Amino acid sequence: MSEELVPYEVIENKIYLIRGQKVMMDMDLAPLYGVETKYLNRQVRRNIDRFPGDFMFQLTKNEAEVLRCQNVTLEIVEKRGRHSKYLPYAFTEHGILMLSSVLNSKRAIGVNIQIMRAFVKLRQLLSSHADLRRKIEGMEKKYDGQFKVVFDAIKALIQPPTSNPKKIGFLK
Repeated sequence: MSEELVPYEVIENKIYLIRGQKVMMDMDLAPLYGVETKYLNRQVRRNIDRFPGDFMFQLTKNEAEVLRCQNVTLEIVEKRGRHSKYLPYAFTEHGILMLSSVLNSKRAIGVNIQIMRAFVKLRQLLSSHADLRRKIEGMEKKYDGQFKVVFDAIKALIQPPTSNPKKIGFLK
């Protein structure tokens, strides 16, 4: 599996932070695996013992609506909405790992490997930001108020955005 089945950026853009956990949604995972969402969820229901609450959870109606609004997912298909009448499932990293065992195909295994690499890369990025923050704070203590303005500016630059990074609209 040396070639990418799915570009890293596609996977990265499908990872959300919900309830304080990095997750991927059933509706995003299914196309990556080359199956319909209802098939993926059916396989999960048939193997529900493999998916405890820390592997997978179902969104509340409010969470689903917020997610839908953020992503503008409504598309009119044959005079009806594209939304499922069921609340979507969110899979944590461990739940995604378990999916490869219930969707036993070469594509599922290959895509899972890529998703796991994306989660690892994301963790490394977050870790490097934390390390950088600690070093800056250490330097700040060492040099007192001499460079306070500089350190404040650097902290502002490495601070994760407080709003949702996913933008709606056109980029210029």
